[in-house]
Amino acid sequence: MSIQTQPRSTASAAAPPPAPLKKVRNREALAGILFVLPTLMIFGLFKFLPIFGAGAMSLTQYSLNGDFEFLGADNYTRLAADPNFWQSLRVTFIYVAIFVPFIIAVSLAGAVLLDKLVRFTGTFRALLFIPYLSSFVMAGIIWTWIFSTDGPLNAALGGMGLGPVPFTSGPQLLVLLSLAVVSVWKGFGYSMLIFLAGLKAQPAEVHEAARIDGAGAWKSFWYVTLPLLKPVVFFVLIIETIVGFQGFDTIYVMTGGGPARASHSLIYFLFDEGFKFFDFGYASAVGVVLFLIVLVLSLVQQRFFEGKDSK
Repeated sequence: MSIQTQPRSTASAAAPPPAPLKKVRNREALAGILFVLPTLMIFGLFKFLPIFGAGAMSLTQYSLNGDFEFLGADNYTRLAADPNFWQSLRVTFIYVAIFVPFIIAVSLAGAVLLDKLVRFTGTFRALLFIPYLSSFVMAGIIWTWIFSTDGPLNAALGGMGLGPVPFTSGPQLLVLLSLAVVSVWKGFGYSMLIFLAGLKAQPAEVHEAARIDGAGAWKSFWYVTLPLLKPVVFFVLIIETIVGFQGFDTIYVMTGGGPARASHSLIYFLFDEGFKFFDFGYASAVGVVLFLIVLVLSLVQQRFFEGKDSK
């Protein structure tokens, strides 16, 4: 009687099991941290540390030689009673209310036009992006000449019998509108490319379905394109709001905060207090207030967009 034996399985001679999954994940996390550590150090040194330093300095009276005196909340109390601060805050809000919708509209319009182009798209992209690569100082000098009483814009208006318009020396709204035009011309290229990327990422099937259902160009944009762009619009809104509150270069070159403090923004007020009167503690308090205003507005905008999405 022969006894048949089963062949030994080769699986039993397999290699030892790999390292536990938890150890693998820990190594991957450590590798990721090591890769981003230089960037985190740079951000900490040049971004977060100055923020905490400004917050600490705002509680002191700081002098150029490094001496300081702890004042507590005195700088903020002084700020609340300073009419120049409230005037600058009002100017800043008016400027932001003009600048932000203006640049979003121009950037979105430019992105839509580029998205529709079939030929020479790269050329037109480069041409529209060139102003963004120029400096604010150069843009301010060019537009100061354009807006001057004997500049080309007033010459064209004079040919139509409208007379010279005091773009940078007239009423406050006109001055802030002129400054916003320059800032939009200078900066819309960046947001335009972000919008264009958002448009290119939209699924073509959705737009095709809208065309089959009989939606025209405007309805397709309003009910299909724009809702799909909502995350991009939110991102651009946050970025441009921050840019609007930080407006300084154009104001410094074109108006110097005038006429009669009509364009004296919050950043310009900070600049005067810190680098003209060397009151660094008071200037730091202005910076902290500006930071809190931008933070609160960003959170409000986020809640608004989240509320729209939940409906």
